[in-house]
Amino acid sequence: MENLKRQPPPPALTERHSGIPSRLYGIAQEAKNRLYSNKTVPESVPRRADVRLPPDTTRDEFDIAIAALKRDIGDDNVVLNNQPLVDGWYLEHPNTHDAFHVVDQEDLVCSAVAYPGSTGEVQVVVRWANKYAIPIYPISMGRNVGYGGTAPRVPGSIVVDLGKRMNKILNIDAENASCVVEPGVSYFALYEEVQRRKLPLWIDTPDLGGGSVLGNAIDRGVGYTPMGDHFACHCGMEIVLPNGEILRTGMGAMPGKNGADNPTWQSFQPAYGPYSDGIFSQSNFGIVCQMGFWLMHETGHQSYMITFPSEEDFPDIVEAIRPLAQKRILGNIPQLRHVVQELNVTGLPKSHWYAGSSPIPRDIIQKHAAQLPCGDCSWVFYGTQYGDETSIETQLDIIRSAFANIPGSRFFLPSDLPDDHYIHSRALVCSGVPILRELDWLNWKPNAAHLFFSPITPTRGADAKIVHDINIRLHKKYGFDLFPTLCVAGREMHYITNIIYDRSSNDEKRRVAGLMRELIAETAREGYGEYRTHVLFADQVAGTYNWNNNALMRFNETIKDALDPNGILAPGRNGIWPKNYRGKGWELLGDRVEKAIGGGTISPKL
Repeated sequence: MENLKRQPPPPALTERHSGIPSRLYGIAQEAKNRLYSNKTVPESVPRRADVRLPPDTTRDEFDIAIAALKRDIGDDNVVLNNQPLVDGWYLEHPNTHDAFHVVDQEDLVCSAVAYPGSTGEVQVVVRWANKYAIPIYPISMGRNVGYGGTAPRVPGSIVVDLGKRMNKILNIDAENASCVVEPGVSYFALYEEVQRRKLPLWIDTPDLGGGSVLGNAIDRGVGYTPMGDHFACHCGMEIVLPNGEILRTGMGAMPGKNGADNPTWQSFQPAYGPYSDGIFSQSNFGIVCQMGFWLMHETGHQSYMITFPSEEDFPDIVEAIRPLAQKRILGNIPQLRHVVQELNVTGLPKSHWYAGSSPIPRDIIQKHAAQLPCGDCSWVFYGTQYGDETSIETQLDIIRSAFANIPGSRFFLPSDLPDDHYIHSRALVCSGVPILRELDWLNWKPNAAHLFFSPITPTRGADAKIVHDINIRLHKKYGFDLFPTLCVAGREMHYITNIIYDRSSNDEKRRVAGLMRELIAETAREGYGEYRTHVLFADQVAGTYNWNNNALMRFNETIKDALDPNGILAPGRNGIWPKNYRGKGWELLGDRVEKAIGGGTISPKL
């Protein structure tokens, strides 16, 4: 590790909205050095084409349209995608394509990137798209890595990068414990501003802190404090609809006194009439330009770790968690991880632990885990309790007692473990401090990329075991290591599988696509569906929600066609296609993704 070649420094938060705060400079530099030391391919390769044009658009038509857009929002705020494609890494990721490309790097690409600087300029871009019949694909910061990043579902679309120029924290209301942010505000930025103002408030952050607060909530991402359901903790949105009109949801729909914002906009979510906010999450029905969030008051907290010795303990662990979570004894959204991730999160490559290319065998995992602080175990549970010291101790006594019913379980506090152990990073995340530690997963393989497979199950051991057994069997079939993380609530669990592959290998890409396709299909046959997926698998996942002759999709299509008759806004996002694309070969079903890898294409032959 000490001999890693030093890379150019990552961007600072003071210089760029997507940068790293000063407290993490050293950690970010080391993470970048490690990631780049595992690369065996060049930063970029020559492109086959200059600009990937939008569908049904000639180069002359495109050039006329781009010239008009530059006049509308400024020449510097529209950039053609005609330069080499560079995948970069988490803090310096592209906004032109998927950095973790499964299909060819040059397939899911935009034709240009537009950078609006206000809600008004977003309106201008949307009206321009309608006039010239060119699809647009809005992103907040593009850091939903593992789900497609910034890749537009329709190649040649214009990526509308909202983060670069729309990155203001518009308000932090300490009395109301709430804030309003634009799309380019990262968890890092929001946390640092709360600290700068010395406010006794916490934010809730996912595992990595560089993503958009607004964007993660719109995708229904999760964190780990008691306010870990990010969309459930939002309050109020400002949205540009596909016709260019501005909509405010919730109490924001009522004007405040003398033209001010409504004073209860960030206090009460629904307002009067139908609660419309939900249709703008995981959809292509509008562009969210501002969003309110509730914050948490700072409090005492205590993180802990519990290990369990046997693979077969898995259903019993889930059964023990459910009553603790339903009774709200568990303080946060805890994680249950397989012990192989104790190896993975060290940042050391798979080759350090195992010389073979097959999935790492269980006996090898046991051997190495025995030398780590967790010891020879199979499952690791990370939780955090909140409140004053006395109440935390009472909670921990109940938790210890419940898990003691599983023979061989062991309880650890952070003080029981070395300073470099993962529990200390977990404790920060669970107290609202955004970090970078989860990047170390990507050192597992050279040129590493990853996909998330993310089904939902009830919090029942039998249900969880069905999904887990499917994962074990299919990961073995396709030759990938299984890295399961369960985010557990009282009634449901997010079973999140991180599939790590070498993006320089077409063979691994085909296998990872085949694995995803079978995982989606087999779990759906058992009644378990994904809550979120990669852009390439959106059509398949959407198709599994097909009760009553696809009533849900027909409802979504009805809304889409009413709001976006020209089909310009993110066609295909989350499997929702407008009428001018529908049934024309754009849907990716069957093995079309595998066939597109290594020279094919995902676009239909029109």
